[in-house]
Amino acid sequence: MLAILYFIAKSLTQSNPTKLAEVMKMLIGIVLLIFCAFLAVTGRYVVALPLAAFALSLLGWGSAQSFKFPGGFSLGGLGGAAKSAGQTSTISSKFLHMELDHDSRKLEGKVLAGAFTGRALSSLQIGELKLLWRDVQPDGDSVALLEAYLDSRLSNWRVDFQADSTAGQGNTSGSSALTEKEAYEVLGLAPGASTDDIRAAHRRLIKRLHPDSGGSAFLASKLNEAKDRLLNRH
Repeated sequence: MLAILYFIAKSLTQSNPTKLAEVMKMLIGIVLLIFCAFLAVTGRYVVALPLAAFALSLLGWGSAQSFKFPGGFSLGGLGGAAKSAGQTSTISSKFLHMELDHDSRKLEGKVLAGAFTGRALSSLQIGELKLLWRDVQPDGDSVALLEAYLDSRLSNWRVDFQADSTAGQGNTSGSSALTEKEAYEVLGLAPGASTDDIRAAHRRLIKRLHPDSGGSAFLASKLNEAKDRLLNRH
């Protein structure tokens, strides 16, 4: 049946290979849906449902990556290229270099100065993090970045670290202004990005990192600062 459909599709799109690929993708999706209907009628829903999701993704409806078989097997690697790696934003201070994954919102960092130079924050034990937190107090940006990381990793760190009211996250009066290069890095953009790209990146990230969505007030403020810094240069 697929051979017949291929012959028909090729006859209709001989002068356009790209169009042929699109038509074949659609025809395969239709055939798979018919097969899924047969599986469903015979009671084999476990196979029919994820296969139907894959077929619909071929037709442009939904994403196969989001559908999994029991046991965790995903269709994400079938029928096309693997899902591209997520974008990241980076921001640096005197003591820390931080990287944020846009998709997972996972924050990771590396120590740039002090007793733990070169160490990843994820490799530090609680006692070491407490010492680092004390070391970075003179630098407002470093304090805010480390506290954003601690918020994502340790729910009660403020109590454990015995932070007083003047050493909280709001102690960022010493924060320095972003350079143009840093602004691009915060938004995860390449230098020279268009105004539309800047606005789109800011809009996408602020939805994920706003404090109302469980994000960090400091990182949200840096996103706003980065957007303003880049838009003002246009």
